Amino acid sequence: MTVGSVSAVRQANLGLVLRTVRELAPCSRAAVASATGLNKTTVSSLVADLMARGLIRETGLSSRQRAGRPGVLLSLDDTSLAAIGLEVNVDYLALVAVDLLDRELLNVHIPFDARAAGAKASVQQIATVLREFTLDPVLAERRIIGVGVAIPGLIDAPSGAVTYAPNLGWQDLELRKHLTDLLAIPELPVLVDNDANLGAIAEYRVGAYSGTPDLVYVTGEVGIGAGVLTNGSLLRGASGFAGEIGHVPLDANGPECGCGRHGCVEALAGIDAILHRAVPDKFPDRPLSGKDITDLVTTAVKRAETGDTAAIGAIQSAGTWLGHGLAMLVNITNPRLIVLGGYFVPMGPWLLERARSAAAEDSFAPDTGGCRIELSTLGLSAAARGGAASMIYALDSGDLPLPVPRSSVAGR
Repeated sequence: MTVGSVSAVRQANLGLVLRTVRELAPCSRAAVASATGLNKTTVSSLVADLMARGLIRETGLSSRQRAGRPGVLLSLDDTSLAAIGLEVNVDYLALVAVDLLDRELLNVHIPFDARAAGAKASVQQIATVLREFTLDPVLAERRIIGVGVAIPGLIDAPSGAVTYAPNLGWQDLELRKHLTDLLAIPELPVLVDNDANLGAIAEYRVGAYSGTPDLVYVTGEVGIGAGVLTNGSLLRGASGFAGEIGHVPLDANGPECGCGRHGCVEALAGIDAILHRAVPDKFPDRPLSGKDITDLVTTAVKRAETGDTAAIGAIQSAGTWLGHGLAMLVNITNPRLIVLGGYFVPMGPWLLERARSAAAEDSFAPDTGGCRIELSTLGLSAAARGGAASMIYALDSGDLPLPVPRSSVAGR
């Protein structure tokens, strides 16, 4: 066996032990050996390596009565490492940091008009925000294992490039390369993915309906996209562009969409469309900027709560159009659950039932194919949460390099 193959086997075994400790913790080395089929000597060596990397720690002695010395229990080390997720949207940046147990350490929402700023300034702002918050006291003593960046648009995930993000006005942007250059931390992994995809991962991992393997997350921002999970894995399609439900045409005579077509789901049920009808006296005679959207959504919801017919009608109409679009997802992917996120959540009291009704009406299978349609509980941080979670689970699966031992970092 060559040196390279020996190293590859060890890396695979390190990942296997890490995943096993996540599943069984608190657990002994003997339990890990039994679950993995590795011998105890090998497990002890791998555990020592993972402890040196800050991934596993000893948590005490087993209370089980057994012959010989009691086993020392192991768990994931939730004290030394963190992963960061960051979402870029038309009107804000959201940053979430989590520990190895996928528990939230930091959740920040930053108003930012990415559309007006343009691609270059936005990338610089992303880098600035990341540098700033890695110095936050909550993260300052932790090593960052990676950053997952969520973008609303067509993303070439393997290269980390934004192919086309119409609502941001970005096209053919090598985001990962530019961001890595600006951060100047070559060993820091950076993942770039579609916001709906990462929102779906967040819902699957930590949302109110976590563990549902056949799930769709639908963004409710200026853009409407869908992240589709089948048996717990993202459905990406041949070029990675699956899930663009917002640009499915429903009405050839409908309003113009940001993509240049007419009558798309996004043009009929997106936030721009809702606000234009719900608060016409407040809607500016220009493209919406960052703060506009938050303020107008708040106004629209308040008016609906007081019984304003224009606000209620606009939201209900959007719910119906959205439901027609969701029916296509139901007919094609047959999910167990569709989760509506973003600004659809505060509008849920008037939007949700209309969406459910229209989806049921257009679905071929009875009872919407057994699919529930619910509102997210993750707020505007869902995609950022998914970006952070993706880094944690890429580490577990071996798709992310393990952090170097702490002694190596200290010796640099």
